[in-house]
Amino acid sequence: MRITGIRIGRLVIPLLKPFKTALRSTDAVATNIVEVTTDGPFSGYGEAPPTAAITGETDGSIRGAIETRIAAALTGKDAENLNELLDALERSIVGNSSAKAAVDAALHDLWGKCCGMPLYRLLGGSGRVLSTDYTISLNEPEEMARDTKEAVSKGYRALKIKVGSDLALDMARLSAVRKSAGPDILLRADANQGWKPKEAIRAIKFMEDSGLAVELVEQPVASWDIEGLKQVTEAVDTPVMADESARSPRDALKLIASRAADMINIKLMKSGGIRGALAICAMAESAGMECMIGCMMESKISVTAAAHLAMARGVITRCDLDAPILCSEDPVGGGAEYSGTSITVTDSPGLGIESVRNVVWQ
Repeated sequence: MRITGIRIGRLVIPLLKPFKTALRSTDAVATNIVEVTTDGPFSGYGEAPPTAAITGETDGSIRGAIETRIAAALTGKDAENLNELLDALERSIVGNSSAKAAVDAALHDLWGKCCGMPLYRLLGGSGRVLSTDYTISLNEPEEMARDTKEAVSKGYRALKIKVGSDLALDMARLSAVRKSAGPDILLRADANQGWKPKEAIRAIKFMEDSGLAVELVEQPVASWDIEGLKQVTEAVDTPVMADESARSPRDALKLIASRAADMINIKLMKSGGIRGALAICAMAESAGMECMIGCMMESKISVTAAAHLAMARGVITRCDLDAPILCSEDPVGGGAEYSGTSITVTDSPGLGIESVRNVVWQ
């Protein structure tokens, strides 16, 4: 069975409410769906949302990378030879991690279908149930407190709190959220690069001294400032997680070797897909460092790929895969199944994606 090409489509899913961080704000998941086609009975699905503020990619660059470089590198190759395909994918173009992640997921989906097994089993997993946190967007403290109360009433026991726009206001936000959540809810603060190192240290020490009981702080400083990240990590007791600083397996290696962070947030759109994410998992596990599996504003297609990975690697101890929950509808048939905070996948081959509605194929 040979690969015959890659088709690309556009999918837009409105959100239930705007998603706001220190880096950006959006009211929809707007993503690029890819389907790797073959001359046999199977095809594979993946996706790549444009997240220019993080990966540097746009719709145009994603489509251009796939149409002009990646498709040519894969067309005609054996659809069942996964390693050869992934090698060709990596060599096809420098960078473009989200475009590669979309095709990587589709190739793993295709591989699972060829083998007749769900991806998590092929990766060595046993299908454990995952539990996701829920994101509280960056707003005024009062609105974040209301959103917190709503999330807790729906059963969410771990919340990711977006901060990073104003230090004093951020502390008011966290205080309001903790008061609304009560003492038993896990709070994870995510500054999305919004603080300078000294600000981050002051902010985290305030959290510690005020008894806010924040479980971890994610990406407190600029992605490029590894020394600043290390300075923060060494100055506080609260665990510090790298997100935007870990844009590739090479970045993760530097972070781990320098102990610049306590944890790493793995996202397929940064790692270039499942292969890159597996490399990060192996390095982190060797160093005794725990990981979170996260996502951009994605549909259930790539989130399903992330869930399969998490089910196969014990080093992934936390999940931030709430993007499908934030959407007003789910156009993806099959794939990951959500029940409250729990995420499971089926034993259907590959990713278990059966259909995708509302895609404008181009």
